[in-house]
Formats: sequence, C-alpha cells, structure tokens
Amino acid sequence: MRYTQIGIVVLALIAISGTASAQERADADVQDILADWKSKPKELAQQLIAKYGEPQEATANVLIWRNNGPWKRSVLINEEIPHDFPIPHTDMLEQVIDYGVPPEKFDELAEYDGSVIAERTRGEISARCDKEEANFLALNLANDIVTGKMSSSEAREFYAEAVIEKKHPEYMQGLVFEVPQSDTGDRDKPASGATPSR
Repeated sequence: MRYTQIGIVVLALIAISGTASAQERADADVQDILADWKSKPKELAQQLIAKYGEPQEATANVLIWRNNGPWKRSVLINEEIPHDFPIPHTDMLEQVIDYGVPPEKFDELAEYDGSVIAERTRGEISARCDKEEANFLALNLANDIVTGKMSSSEAREFYAEAVIEKKHPEYMQGLVFEVPQSDTGDRDKPASGATPSR
C-alpha cells in the first residue's frame, strides 16, 4: 500500500514537471519564432503576450489567440499592410467578433474603412490595424453604421477625430455595444432548383 502511495506521488510530480516543461517549450518556441519577425509586429506580439498570454497557435508568420478578452480571435501577422486612413500606418493585427452584418450594409462598411471586414456566412466582423485600440474604434463605428446611428462619412470623420485629435477615448477603450451571443451566421438559401451535393 505504501509503495502505491509513493508511486502515485512520483507520477503526480512527473506530470506536473512535464506540464511545466511543455509550457516552457511553448514559450521558447514563440520567442524563437518572434526572433525573425519584423520590428513592429514583434513589438505588438510582445504587448499581446503580456496582456493575453501565449497564443494558442504559432507559425513562422502568424500568431493566433482565441477567446482573448472580448475577441473571438486575434490574428497577428508578420507583415505590414500599408493603410493611409486616417493617417499613414501599417495594418498587422486582425481582431474578430461574432456579428451579423445585413447584406445591405456591406457597401457602407466598405466605404467607411477597407480594414473592416464582414463575413456574412460566418457571421463575423473584424478590424485590422496596428493596435488593439484602433480595432475597438473601428468596430464601434462599424456597429454605429450597421445600427443606423452614423453614415459611413460621419464614421470616417469620427474615426479621424479620435486618432488625430485624441477625441472620443471611450470608443478606443473597449467595445461600447453588446456583442451578440447567438448564431450570427447567414447560411443563405439554396439556388432555385438546386439539390444538395452531399
């Protein structure tokens, strides 16, 4: 009996040390990946790791966090996509929430900001910028457009004021609307006369 108890304790200690070393390996792997990253994405990666912990997925050029803070998904790429609105900067961080955008609002969202991306079938909307605060701002204004509170031109003006003149800080500190919790996807309808292929 005593040997069984000792064996259980030894196995528990091995399991605990194995978990710790697996986490240490994962941390080291992410740091190894980041060693070859461009400076701006690398700096943002370190900020996100400090805030949300290690990403759930890491490849040579992409880090992905899931269910981090208010986000369904945060995707950081080792690429800087030039974007001149409202001032020249580079986009690298895409953050996603569940949100159904009605088809008639897609054009208005595209007029507002090319880095706000709505996925009708998935029922998601995302913003891609160089910092999380700008993504909060972009999605808060996208919600204002979808709900009819603002036009795309009003949202662009508001966005520029927030970034350039440091106005409207509440729109950059978090989402100011309730993120839908139900199914937000739109599976659409089969074409007339179509039969399932499965």
